[in-house]
Formats: sequence, structure tokens, C-alpha cells
Amino acid sequence: MKKWIYLLLWMLLAAPLARGQAGRMTDIAQDYADGKYLAALSGALSVTRSDPDNDAAWYYAGIARFALEHNQITAVGDAADYLRKAVALDSANYWYRDRLAAIYLMRGEKELAIQAYETLLRDFPKRTDASYQLVNLYLQGGDNDKALQMIDEIESTAGKNDPTVMTRYRILLQQQKQEEALEVLRDYCDEYASPQVLTMLGDHQMGMFNDSLALAYYNEALALDKDFAPALLGKSEAYRMTRRYPDFFQTLNRLMDNPEAQPGAKTDYLVEVLRRSDPRFIQNFRPQLDTVWQTMLARHPNDSSVVTGAGIWYFQTNRLEPALALFKGYAQAHPEAYGSTVTYLQLLGSAEAYDEVIAAAEEAYRRFPEKVNLLEFITMAQYNQKNYAGVVATAERMIAAAPKDSAVCLSAYSTIGDMQHLLKQEEKSFKAYKKALKINPDYAPVLNNYAYYLSMKGRQLPLAAKMASQAVRQEPDNATYLDTFGWILHLQGKDVEAKPLFKHAMLYGGKESAVILMHYAIVLEALGENDLAKIYRNQAKAKAGNEEEE
Repeated sequence: MKKWIYLLLWMLLAAPLARGQAGRMTDIAQDYADGKYLAALSGALSVTRSDPDNDAAWYYAGIARFALEHNQITAVGDAADYLRKAVALDSANYWYRDRLAAIYLMRGEKELAIQAYETLLRDFPKRTDASYQLVNLYLQGGDNDKALQMIDEIESTAGKNDPTVMTRYRILLQQQKQEEALEVLRDYCDEYASPQVLTMLGDHQMGMFNDSLALAYYNEALALDKDFAPALLGKSEAYRMTRRYPDFFQTLNRLMDNPEAQPGAKTDYLVEVLRRSDPRFIQNFRPQLDTVWQTMLARHPNDSSVVTGAGIWYFQTNRLEPALALFKGYAQAHPEAYGSTVTYLQLLGSAEAYDEVIAAAEEAYRRFPEKVNLLEFITMAQYNQKNYAGVVATAERMIAAAPKDSAVCLSAYSTIGDMQHLLKQEEKSFKAYKKALKINPDYAPVLNNYAYYLSMKGRQLPLAAKMASQAVRQEPDNATYLDTFGWILHLQGKDVEAKPLFKHAMLYGGKESAVILMHYAIVLEALGENDLAKIYRNQAKAKAGNEEEE
């Protein structure tokens, strides 16, 4: 995107003077500047028909056609062809050739771009903007030697600068020339004051565990620019790694209060620090960490990444109320922020505030009527309230709102089937499952539930076995699916076939279910393995007792 913006600016700022038909060319240039690319293209091509040697007309035809191409608007001709005609008519015009090379670059035609920029530099050796483009193209092609040679030419013409030095450093590192790479940075810092390069030297020393030397470089960088975010970041990490926590938090707060540093990057860093920290660190320094988040919130109150990070911090440290208040306030201030609204609903669900979930989800659905999945928050809340009829009604709303969305309808019919079973309306349940399987015949949750509920009724066991087998094939380590298939085989008198399924289920969570344990005990008894059956029956009873207590 940035490349396109730069290209557009170049085209606007460096528009060539037309030869002849000055009035018409002025209008064409104005149309282009106003973003009326079709009008500019039409006007330029009209001029070329009456004056085919008008290089400026071909130029404007080329850049207007490329603007249309970038915006995916169909138009006649090819941008590069038009610019090649402009170049053929006036090869001494730098801007014509530069635009042609830029179009090659934007299209990903790297070989043509390299050739165009190389010839451009040959004829205009002092134009370093083309040199930088070539450095990037050489690096993309893995030609580090040519990139270094081009950097030499840039520095001989325009002198050293941060980009050339850092690029040379990275190339030398790739070539396993670490000492030479470091010498490049040191020499540059001896000659020029650069916070960026000093910070790179500090980062290197941190990587070598020379924290004292690293801090010296970071401090030198900050002496030149007290708000240079990379140096603040490096300095805070140096303090954290050496457990100098008072200095760490002081520097970290400076970084988090820095308006120049990207809020998303700051949030990512702090989240990563918390992820890597042991619980004792978080417990011991929770007040200081609270201050860090509050500093960021004060600096970036409207940034979704900061609000989300802070809200999750409060939630993870068992402070649900401030987390909910944060997300609720942000959602109200930014009704267009879908992501924050969803997070708020998730936190309400975690708080088991089901009436609030329903109200907030309904309000969100009014703001985002295309997000039908928001209604799933309502079904979740209604289910936890044991309002199974309400769940069915909400799922039917989902189907009515998005009748052609297969994913929505599949989920809704599956939910309706499960709820109708809980309401003891089995025929309606089976009907909903059939509709779900028409959408996706391989949908394992429906295959499993439909099969199990048929088995509970002792109905259509061959069909139930087929569906259960299909679910197991898709998820062979799912203990619930293994139990369903094994139990149906037992009901068919196929206990020898059922036993391996239950043994497998025991390895993948089956021992956590009283139902699965009891089913396995019954199968073992049917096979005459009474001692082993007794063990699993006792485990099932103990598990069931624990579940009742919970």
C-alpha cells in the first residue's frame, strides 16, 4: 500500500510539461490529480490519436491506466505499453522511465524492474531513489553482493545514512561476517550520532548477555532522543533480564507513555512479558503491572489492542468487574468495534451473567445485523438458564436470518436437535438432525448425537451404528464418539467388537465420564470379564458421586 501511495505522489509531483495542445493536457493532468482516471485516460488517448508523437499524452495514458488497474477497473490498453511509447519518444525524460520501472515493480515483474532501474542509473547516476529500489530488488533476489555494491555507490554519491548502514549490517550478518557487521555499526557511530544504530549495538550486546554494555548503548541512544522507543524497549528488557525490577518498571512506564510507539506493539510486548513470567512475578508485582496497563490506557484510551490487553489482564487476575467495565465502556464509545463487542459478550458469559449476555447480544445484533453468529451468545445464555425452548426459538431466528448460509443453518439445526431431545420431543429432534445432515452428511457432532439418541430408543440400530462409525472415522480419538459406537455395537450383541473401542476411549478421556465407564463395565460383564468389569463399575459410581457433589 505504501509503495502505491509513494508512486502516486511521484506521479503527481513530477508531472512532465506537455508539448503542444497545452490546454487539453492541462485538463488531463487535472483529471488525473482529481482521481478521475477514466477521464484522464480517455483524454490522453484522444490526444495521441491526433498527435501520436505527444510523449506527455502517452505518459498520462500510462499512469492513468495503471491507476485504474490498481483499483481493478477495466479499461483499454496496457499501462506499460503506453509508458514505453512515452519513453521511446523522449528517453531523456527521467520521470517517464522511472514510472515505467515503478510499474514493473508494483506488478512484481522483478527482472524488468531491475533492468529498467539499472539503465536509469546508468543514465542518471546521481538519482539515489532508483539506487534504493535496486538494493531492495537485489536483496529479494538473494544477490547480496550486488546489493552491497549498490550501497557503496549510494554512499559514495550521497554519503552514509542509517538505511544504508543497517542494510549493510544485515547483509554481512547473513554472510556470517558478524565482526565485520559490528564494525560497520561502530564506525558509523564514531562518525555520526544515530539513536537507531546505537540501539542496534545495544541489542547485539544483549544477545551476547553483556547487559552493562547494552545499557550503555541504550542510554547513549536516549541521550540523543529521550523518547526513542526501540531504545526504551531494549533498556527495559535489559533491566527485566537482570531482575532490576524497579528500573524495569520505571523504564517500561516511559515506553508505555510514549506517544510515538505503536500501541499494538506495546501491547504485544507486555502480553509476551506476562506470558513468559512465572506466577510469583505476577503476584508480587501486580500493583506495578496495573500501573503499566493504566499508563497505556491513559495514553491510548481509544486503541482496541490496548483495551483488549488490559481487559484480559484484569480477567486473568480474577477481577471481572473492571474487565467488564472496560469492555462495556469501549463498546459504547465505539459501537462500530465488533471485536471488542464480542470480547465483552465472552466475558459476560464467563461471569455467568446470562441476562446481561442476552441483552448485550440483542443490542449488538441490532448494530451488526449481518453478524448472525451473535445470536449464538443468546443460545448459550438460554441453555445455561435451562431455557431450552428459548434456545430453539433463537436458533430458528438464525435460520430465518441467513437461510442460505450453510454454516449458520448447520449449527442452528444441530442445536435445535439437541434441545428438542432435552425437551423430550424426539421426533422433532430427529427431524432437525436430518435437516442438518442434508447440509453436511459428514458433520460428526450430529452423526454422533443422532446415533446415540436412536440407540436410547432402541430404534434403527443399523442406521445408528453406521452414523456412529462415520463419526469415529472422522475423530478416532474422541472418547464420546467411541462410547456411542461401542454402546450401539453392544446393543446389537457385538461386544467383542465394542471392547476395543472402549479401551481406546479410556486412553483419551473416557475415564473422566461416569457414563463411559459404566458402559465399558457392562460390555466387560457381557464378555465374562467380571473382575475387570467390577473395577470400572466402581470407578463409574465414584465418578458419578463426584459429579453430583460438584
